Amino acid sequence: MCLSDMLKKIKYWTLDVARVMRRELNLSLTDVGVLLFFIFLPLVYPLVYTLIYNPEVAREIPVAVVDDCRSAQSREFVRMTDATEAIHIIGYATDMAEARRWKDAKDCYGILYIPHDYSRSLGRGEQANVTFYSDMSLLLRYRSMLMSMTNLQLAAGAKIRTETISSLGMSGTSMSGSPVENVSFMLGDTEQGFASFVIPGIIILILQQSMLLGITLLGGTSYERRLRNGGIDPLGIRTSASASVIGRMLCYVFIYLPITIYVLHFVPIFFSLPHIGSPLQYFPFVFPMLIATAFFGMTVEIIVKEREMSFMVVVFTSVVFLFLSGLTWPRYAMSKLWLALGDLIPATWGMEGFIRINSNNATIYDNTHCYLMMWALAVIYFFTAIFVTRYRDMRFRVYGH
Repeated sequence: MCLSDMLKKIKYWTLDVARVMRRELNLSLTDVGVLLFFIFLPLVYPLVYTLIYNPEVAREIPVAVVDDCRSAQSREFVRMTDATEAIHIIGYATDMAEARRWKDAKDCYGILYIPHDYSRSLGRGEQANVTFYSDMSLLLRYRSMLMSMTNLQLAAGAKIRTETISSLGMSGTSMSGSPVENVSFMLGDTEQGFASFVIPGIIILILQQSMLLGITLLGGTSYERRLRNGGIDPLGIRTSASASVIGRMLCYVFIYLPITIYVLHFVPIFFSLPHIGSPLQYFPFVFPMLIATAFFGMTVEIIVKEREMSFMVVVFTSVVFLFLSGLTWPRYAMSKLWLALGDLIPATWGMEGFIRINSNNATIYDNTHCYLMMWALAVIYFFTAIFVTRYRDMRFRVYGH
């Protein structure tokens, strides 16, 4: 083959890619369902999710007190408990039975029980015990109360120790307070809030799932048109599988570039979420994820034979992909099977890398493994998308369905 023939083939292939991209862009912008998932969903969902998770931490959680000691020391401990950020004392119950009735009626979500020997144990220099019962129906609430009670325990212990030492005439900074000071620095989540923890990862999954939903919706629509027209899509373009796949991918990435800027850059700013990473780092980092997701969506089309099936695919996979990403459960604690399945999802690597860049100011170089894995998935799903495209064309030519 001479050079001129090769250049001519490249020219025609490039023109086919442009025609496919224009055709797919026209189909996407004239289909209300696709517009809903390509544009409306990624625009609105991040706002809805973040608004739901604000305020970020549970505060002023109602707690009942059962005080069998009824002493000045026990009342002081109750006042210190009520002064914490997370706990609000709603009142004293006469006994545990009444406190349980309050909890069953959802008037409170925790019970603080102070035994009758609380003051006596403190006076003897012995360890005093206080029991706290927590409602476990919501882990976020339990976490807030547990942290407050832990900090209160340390503060109360230091105060009692200081008073004891002072009463013995041994006052002094070296002899009072806690022997080891605890200072917590929550890297990447200074608010210690749920939104700051989960939203940076959720928005990456929203980008992937909304693109998958739109692509499979278009694929299901094309399948229905073929069924009605003897195996031929009247809106399709006769070209090679590679030109078709590349043209469609360019269309989807083109649509999602401004959406990605909005979701990754402006949503964290709107809600004051962790956002210390550089746009010059996370925008180029997420680019291969968009490409891999586009090819992944074209691969998933093999099981979509009507528009409605796209909803089943995406709804079923969303929760699975969320768990496989490691956002709600650490990936190092997963079995090799689930790790392998998670490795095949573009958003898994997109979440991990974007959170590092966005919340901890990492660079693409620091996320080389995630970056290369997304490019590897893009290559793998490119070939699977070509296979699916050729398989569908061949099946319709042979069987007509």
